[in-house]
Amino acid sequence: MKLLKLAATLAGTAALIAGTAVSAQTTKLRIQTHYAPETVSGKLAAQYVEDIQEMSGGEIAVEMFYSSSVVKSVETFDAAATGIIDCDMTGSGYSTGKNSAFQFVADIMGGYDTPYQQLSWLYFGGGKEAAAPLYNKYGMELIGWWVYGQESFASGKPIEKVADFKDWKFRSPPGMETKIFEKLGAKPIVMDFTEIFTALETGIIDGADASGLANNVGLGLYDIVKYANFPGFHSMPSDHLACNKAVFDAMPAAHQKIMKVGMEALALRTALTFEKKNAEAAAMLREQGVTLSQWSPEELQKFRTVAQSVWPEFADTPEAEALVESHIAYLTQLGLVK
Repeated sequence: MKLLKLAATLAGTAALIAGTAVSAQTTKLRIQTHYAPETVSGKLAAQYVEDIQEMSGGEIAVEMFYSSSVVKSVETFDAAATGIIDCDMTGSGYSTGKNSAFQFVADIMGGYDTPYQQLSWLYFGGGKEAAAPLYNKYGMELIGWWVYGQESFASGKPIEKVADFKDWKFRSPPGMETKIFEKLGAKPIVMDFTEIFTALETGIIDGADASGLANNVGLGLYDIVKYANFPGFHSMPSDHLACNKAVFDAMPAAHQKIMKVGMEALALRTALTFEKKNAEAAAMLREQGVTLSQWSPEELQKFRTVAQSVWPEFADTPEAEALVESHIAYLTQLGLVK
């Protein structure tokens, strides 16, 4: 009798375990980033994928595509929105053609000094609340940001002051940056992130706004050109993770939470990593004969004045206007806008 009861108990337990296994939900995601896997940011993206897979006990499975291998960087957002992939891990600057508001999620330029300030706007300064309707309008959900800090140029000539921008032909991302640098006398050329190395090598451009110093090293840009500026000042893009809203809404709440908290961890890890990696890259480049220029406060202010004068020109949709107002209110609190 005892044996029969034990057998029944074991059978019930086995059925419960089997039922649990059957009811466990899995999430399979295809994510594209523009970063190459050997760059610092590419490795950080890989760490994020590893984190969310492990934290979910394997219930989240990710197929990661690096170097914009499925579609061009500028097409990633649409590819996710239309279901070609599930998530976009590039940046919203590639979507400014849809709505200028994306510029003020991507890179306000001439605004925040540090990634920590910029992240605090997103999470505690009303940024996510202001950005969410913009992403939702295009069938996407903003999961989070990862901000590596101020970018540095790669250049075939010294870039030490505003006057050095005159007639400087360089790769620029799309959006507000082209307008700012045209006002400063430069000749920005919009091209895909993956085309920068070849364009520099063949002389199509004289320089590039690509990424932070350490990522530029990973891309091999200073093997071709021997001038840079450090620390950077002109651009601090917020790379995002944005997913197809229907796909994200269908995920279990626990999986959604894992992805969002994982992005907060990635944000901190990214900012801290680049503090160290950029300093190491600067030391190495100096040893290799690359000239690094640090801009004076006077020249920096010239840039900020021109950059901030362009913001209103791009606040030409209700979503853009709301984001600019949100940024200015927070930047004023921080004392960065008077």
